[in-house]
Amino acid sequence: MKIAVLGAGKMGISFSRSFLKFELIKPENLHLITRRKENIQQLEQQFAGSKVSDFLGVSTIDADLIIVAVKPQDFHFVAENLKFRLNESQMILSIMAGIKIEKIQHLLNHKKVVRAMPNSPTLLGMGITGYTAAKGISFVDLMQIERFLNATGRSVYLENENLLDGVTALSGSGPAYFYYIVDAMIKAGTEMGIEKNLAELFVKQTMLGAYHLMNTSDKSLEELIKDVASKGGTTEAALQTFEKNRLKDSLKKGILAAERRSKDLSE
Repeated sequence: MKIAVLGAGKMGISFSRSFLKFELIKPENLHLITRRKENIQQLEQQFAGSKVSDFLGVSTIDADLIIVAVKPQDFHFVAENLKFRLNESQMILSIMAGIKIEKIQHLLNHKKVVRAMPNSPTLLGMGITGYTAAKGISFVDLMQIERFLNATGRSVYLENENLLDGVTALSGSGPAYFYYIVDAMIKAGTEMGIEKNLAELFVKQTMLGAYHLMNTSDKSLEELIKDVASKGGTTEAALQTFEKNRLKDSLKKGILAAERRSKDLSE
């Protein structure tokens, strides 16, 4: 299979590296397309043996699968300035946040579209991607797409495309929420007199350990919290403060705001 990646940014590069790492494609069957001419030389060094092109200089694309990895705000420009025509057999895989299948089909004048929402841990092959497809996409084609998506972590097929806005808010944006909380914890540590590098060590290892415990335990999250929060103890004091300041509600409101923004991007 030949793959073209339209938008050689972080996510497009991440996908490309995963495909090559797991030998799903050969380097010579990968075509990276960037809008930034100044990035071409660096990309050619990073992806030796693969084709690298400037977007405005591409007149034809010899690829079975075209991954659209541009920023959603740039999609109109990209669609309006395509110098190549898509043939009916080519598959489009969009990893743009918020842009719905119908809009992609309309602007690209192409029916075979799969829409996916990955997240940044795909950079390590530990991502999670929700995806859905236009009507008429065959089961064989979907399995091929899932095979590529699974090279970046895990994938989940969704029948209802509208749920992808929620996936975008929950897992697509999700890593930033964790970084935000970790940053707050580290800053609290330094305020208590712990050196920053030590605060970072304590917090990051705590997050790592808590993740593995959560992922391997049969207990619910409420039970795990109770295991740590003894009556009248330090953890309970922190949790009571979180509740008083409605931290959980604030986080939920933020995630719902991200979902609304994802919906706005499709308009």
